Amino acid sequence: MALSVDINCDMGESFGPFRMGEDDTVLESISSANVACGFHAGDPRVMDHTVRRAVERGVAVGVHPGFPDLVGFGRRDLKVTSLEARTDVLYQIGALDAFCRRNHTRLRHVKPHGQFNNLAFYDRDLAEAIVAGIADYGEDLIVVAYGGWLGKAAEVAGLPVAHEVFADREYQPDGTLVSRKQEGAVIRDPGRVIERAVGMVREGRVRAVDGTFIDLQVDTICVHGDTPGAAALTAQLRQAFTAAGIDVVPMAEVLSRRGLPS
Repeated sequence: MALSVDINCDMGESFGPFRMGEDDTVLESISSANVACGFHAGDPRVMDHTVRRAVERGVAVGVHPGFPDLVGFGRRDLKVTSLEARTDVLYQIGALDAFCRRNHTRLRHVKPHGQFNNLAFYDRDLAEAIVAGIADYGEDLIVVAYGGWLGKAAEVAGLPVAHEVFADREYQPDGTLVSRKQEGAVIRDPGRVIERAVGMVREGRVRAVDGTFIDLQVDTICVHGDTPGAAALTAQLRQAFTAAGIDVVPMAEVLSRRGLPS
């Protein structure tokens, strides 16, 4: 069986008159869309538009819940209780599902955003609260995790997990991402991003900043929609996967092909 991978993108992050990303063009090259739900970005009109465009292009729709932090774009550390995290996740899932129903599609996955996601790597209580909010809504939603406690909590809860990697981010030796506050944390060279992405899928590993290699399970690979040139990069990435004999399919199909729950 050919290698397969999902390409996911964080999108729907415009707000009112403020435009962010190249969503309509990026949707032509990805297989899963993580849609912001108004907490860190997005608004009802943007959510509706993004879901509708994704449906038109056959792209799977997922929830991208974040901290209630429009000013900081969800990238600041917020102290929230387990109940707040759980109910905030449930609220955002319900909000996006309304637009999925309106546009005759279904939710497929949940990928926490930004610092909400990063903190859940280390913070067991936060990770378990996020997973509880997802499970409250339904047991068929795929949890997108790049490791740490979030993935473990989802597995314990019996939820399907799609293991995520980031081609345009540098990794620490422990498998966490280098903070965006550090110079060079985001890889800007498209050629290096593409070479790195293909290598991750084919070899199941990535080189960390200290030169060591980290073993990875690669179900889905993230492209950031707010990165300048995201549309061109995503198109090139998909072409590179095709040329390497790697099928690009939604994450539920990736998991199904591997005999995993989806």
